[in-house]
Amino acid sequence: MDAGGIATGRRRVKAALFIFSCGLGGSLPHGLGVWSPLPAVVVAIALGAYGFKAVFLTPSRVLLDGAKPGEGAPLPTDLPAVDLVVAARDEEAVIGRLVERLSQLDYPQELLRFWVVDDGSEDGTAAVLAEQQRLHPQLQVVRRPRNAGGGKSGALNTVLPQLNGRWLMVLDADADLQSDVLRRLLPVAEAGGWAAVQLRKAVVNAGHNLVTRCQAMEMALDAVIQEGRLQSGGVVELRGNGQLLRREVVLACDGFNEATVTDDLDLSFRLLLEGQPVGLLWNPPVQEEAVTTLAALWRQRQRWAEGGLQRFFDYWPRLWSGALPVEKRLDLAVFFLLQYGLPVMASADLLASLLSRTAPALWPLSVLALGLSGGAILKGCRRSSEGPALPTMDLANLALGIFYLCHWFVVIPYTTLRMALLPKTLVWAKTSHGGGAASVEPALVDPTP
Repeated sequence: MDAGGIATGRRRVKAALFIFSCGLGGSLPHGLGVWSPLPAVVVAIALGAYGFKAVFLTPSRVLLDGAKPGEGAPLPTDLPAVDLVVAARDEEAVIGRLVERLSQLDYPQELLRFWVVDDGSEDGTAAVLAEQQRLHPQLQVVRRPRNAGGGKSGALNTVLPQLNGRWLMVLDADADLQSDVLRRLLPVAEAGGWAAVQLRKAVVNAGHNLVTRCQAMEMALDAVIQEGRLQSGGVVELRGNGQLLRREVVLACDGFNEATVTDDLDLSFRLLLEGQPVGLLWNPPVQEEAVTTLAALWRQRQRWAEGGLQRFFDYWPRLWSGALPVEKRLDLAVFFLLQYGLPVMASADLLASLLSRTAPALWPLSVLALGLSGGAILKGCRRSSEGPALPTMDLANLALGIFYLCHWFVVIPYTTLRMALLPKTLVWAKTSHGGGAASVEPALVDPTP
């Protein structure tokens, strides 16, 4: 597998070089006694021009919505076969509900097969699946030992050779889909020549507390930014739950990478390098539970941050080698700096300012990042959206959403430092679902050399 053979020790070295470079960039102005916000202002203007164009100046037209039955062009009669795939571990609370929902999809049943990989469940998941198989003959269950290795990627790779559909859709155990989603999604994917299409993720429990409300705003922000990047010639990333993949393309990429903690982000880059286009659909969304506690959020975001950095460390030489169009390389560079470089540099800048008793120098970049994010929240939450209602965009919610995003200024530096200093272990974390609440807990730890 392309990334699977990359030594984890190389990631550790790259993480150390990354944090050293960002730390130097954030602290050097204070050490040289030449503090000035002017360089940060110049960089903020350059990055902000691209970010502003992507988020606010691109028309919302590429894959905005899947046409509803009876609207637009008639649906094709030769709909493709689809495999719906779920990797489940200890999902007794929700797996039965998911199978029932999949059985109610408005799609020819002879073209659908449901696959659940029971990845070493120790609760009642197996019993629930046995009952669901009795009720729904199209349900196929594949069982793996709990210590089989590879995490979610390993579970998906186990079933991949057995799939026969032209498309496969990867779902989490708590997923919920509108009944017409496949009839609206498949014609778009087929007509557009997409290798993969990611559904917008919508939070079903946004009203549970402030943590879930903020995540609902964040998912809207993410979809807006991804749509803008797509329309600007940039890069769209898969998000795991609700990703539709052309089976032959996944096989050509050697399946899912078992040496990463975020299989979706890793596959996004491998598709990118193979020239396989990835799209995004705003409506209809895939619905899922948000984590409900700060502790669960902290653990989840560490995994997302580590997986995001892993893919850049693994593939950056090829991404920057000239194999990609200039606009995609520019897009990757801008958003890498804003998502990963800025939080580490800002932390170094703040520490250096405290030690030198000078004002922070990188505040224009931080203001830029939070300003663009706030604008994306505002734009996303005011859009016409199917599925769960998005939070109302009043001043209080907008301020809450922007403040909430500051947690990345802690998560990214902490995760990068941990990747650079601690012995590498491949940790696959799953989200435990309770049919209305969620929490993240470690599910598998595979020591690697």
